[in-house]
Formats: sequence, C-alpha cells, structure tokens
Amino acid sequence: MLQLVEQIQEAVAVIRQKWQADAAAGIILGTGLGGAASLLEVEATLPYESLPHFPESTTIGHAGQLVLGTLAGKAVVAMEGRFHAYEGYSHQQLTFPVRVMHALGAGVLLVSNACGSMNPEHATGDIVVIDDHINLMGDNPLIGVNDDRLGPRFPDMSAPYDPQLIEAALAIAGNEGIAAHRGVYVAVTGPNLETRAEYRFLRTIGADVVGMSTVPEVIVAVHAGMRTLGLSVVTDMCLPESLEPANVEAIIAVANAAEPKLRKILVGVVGQLRD
Repeated sequence: MLQLVEQIQEAVAVIRQKWQADAAAGIILGTGLGGAASLLEVEATLPYESLPHFPESTTIGHAGQLVLGTLAGKAVVAMEGRFHAYEGYSHQQLTFPVRVMHALGAGVLLVSNACGSMNPEHATGDIVVIDDHINLMGDNPLIGVNDDRLGPRFPDMSAPYDPQLIEAALAIAGNEGIAAHRGVYVAVTGPNLETRAEYRFLRTIGADVVGMSTVPEVIVAVHAGMRTLGLSVVTDMCLPESLEPANVEAIIAVANAAEPKLRKILVGVVGQLRD
C-alpha cells in the first residue's frame, strides 16, 4: 500500500499534465454551491474519477470534478463537489484533495458549505463566516501514524480559521450589502438531519450552525500549515420550537439562490491574497 505522500504525488503528477500553475488557493464548493466554479477562467477540468486516489462524489448537488484556472487574477484549484463521511469514506479519504491542493502550492483553503442554523438572529440565505468549530463527528483525519513531511503530530487548533481572512470576508459582505454573521460551526456525521433535542443540545454547547462537512478538511489544512476561511450558507432554520420537516430539494434551492453572495465574497477574498 502506498504511503499518503506517494498517493499525493501520484495525483499531483496527473494534474500537472493538464495544469502547471502554482496555486495560490484551494476552494471547496459545497452542496448547491458548485456553480460558483463558473467564476474561474477555466484552464482545465478533471473529473474525480480521472484522478488517482480520489473518492467519487455521490451526493446530490455535487458535480464531482476539479476545476483549475484563475480567479481575481490568482491561480486556484476548486473542488466542484466534496466528499462526506456519510458516503462511507474515511476522514483520510475525504480530506485527500486538501493534501493535493497544498501540494499544488495552495497556502490558503477557502471552504464553503450549506448549513442549518440554530441561531434565531439568522435567516435563510444569510452567510455565516466561521470563526470556530466543534467536531462531533467521532473521527479525525489525523488519527494514525503521523508523517512529519505533511505536518506536526499535534497541530495547534486555537485559531483554525484565519482572523485576517475572517475580517476580510465580513468587510466584503458589508460593502456588498450581504447579511453575514460570525459564528461557530458544529460538524456531525449525518446523513440524517437532527432531532429537536439534538438542535437544543448543539445550541447549548455553543454552536450557531450545523453541517456534515468542513471540519475534517479544515483540520487537515491547519495540519498542513494552510490559512483557512469557512463560509456557510444558511439553507434552513433549525429552531426546535418551530421546526418543520426538512426538504433536501428546498435546501439545495436556497443554496443556489444564495450563490451570488458567496461568489462576491470569494472573489473579494481571493483578490486580496498576496502573490
């Protein structure tokens, strides 16, 4: 079995046959948000199945391809669709693309997701700029033997989301008239949505929004020494006393409608990255 470093090198070698740029940032586009990839001046598009050691994206609303090109004058590599633990993948598998992005030169990871909000001050379509997270997934992508070439055994997580990127995102949102909030994201495994009691619990422990992704990817990015920014689109309100049955199609529709807001923030943040 190949070591993780060798698997990364194999994937990078295939990508380099199509794209030779040194990436400034990696972008992960979540549920219903993949259309934001159209912002890129595309230089190459690679389906995940064409890349060694990449899992297959099976979730509705996820195209399943790597898009490479430029955004706001910066070279970027974007995942149009991500992987989830509920698809049966290990955390090492679902975070593998982050390792590849870093190996392509990306020093920044911009990650987006669709989320449910337990915060009554939020509304559907709002953007939450993640300033901290809680991992309730019962797993961690760093479990196992640590390869010091990829990062330290015990990475510090006191500030997993870069303060400067957070402030930049909030400022851009304010200038664009976009409703945006700073908040705490809690990650759960899924695929079922939560019960009323679970939403009460998540709110009590300090979470504003909940989703089934992002945290493993951010852990790996921090391990690799990348700066990270997390953007959540509130697609449904999860207030226990007024909870309505979830509709996945409606959630995706809200994410699609909010996509222009996400695009403006992504373009603004990437444009401010230093060369």
